[in-house]
Amino acid sequence: MKALFEYTLRLGDDSLILGQRLSEWCGHGPILEEDIALTNIALDLIGQATTLLNYAGDCEGEGRDGDALAFLRFDRQYKNLLLVEQPNGDFGSTIMRQFLFDAFRKPFFEALQHSSDKTLAAIAEKSLKETKYHLKHSSEWVIRLGDGTEESHERIQEALNDLWRYTDELFYEDEVDRELYQLGIAPSLDAIRTSWHQTVNAVIEEATLTIPTNNWKYAGGRKGMHSEHLGYMLAEMQYMQRSYPNMEW
Repeated sequence: MKALFEYTLRLGDDSLILGQRLSEWCGHGPILEEDIALTNIALDLIGQATTLLNYAGDCEGEGRDGDALAFLRFDRQYKNLLLVEQPNGDFGSTIMRQFLFDAFRKPFFEALQHSSDKTLAAIAEKSLKETKYHLKHSSEWVIRLGDGTEESHERIQEALNDLWRYTDELFYEDEVDRELYQLGIAPSLDAIRTSWHQTVNAVIEEATLTIPTNNWKYAGGRKGMHSEHLGYMLAEMQYMQRSYPNMEW
């Protein structure tokens, strides 16, 4: 089914690109504990991406597996959210990006567990266990940085101001989502949006931060329209596979 392929591809790309971004922190964390934590979260996301992209390949039925989908597409063929491809910036910016995504992914996987597609339901159930930890980790850091020193507060607020424009795309829906919703495969995003706002508002308030009031909204990732940052990331990520085709570890 074309819609199921597209839907699963989007989910896999979100995990793949954010996992790749977080992997850039390996060896560069502010403290050893966080170096390990961010790397482990990156591994969780890459694991999710592997499962989702392999299933997307099965749905497509054209002989492409997870590796082919991950490494052998051009940037316009990736359907990830713009949020997850944004540069790491400082530690506060990375944490804020992660928190805004985690606050969405948790209720999303909770709903997807009940999908009529048994494979997606099983993936969601396993991924939810990881995502609950991801959200706990990022939430605690947002609060710690926001309600910390003057500098940490200023930096995490700047990160929120910068990344907020990408959050509306979390709830992007088109004919793909609507078709699968009618079949009981994809969950409605209305309830997820409510849960996301509740989580974000509660954490932002405890962190003594302020949600931006501007109405800037950036989208396009779901349609393959990306920021310049994705191309640079893919050049690095795909280097080995494109230089040595069909290489296996």
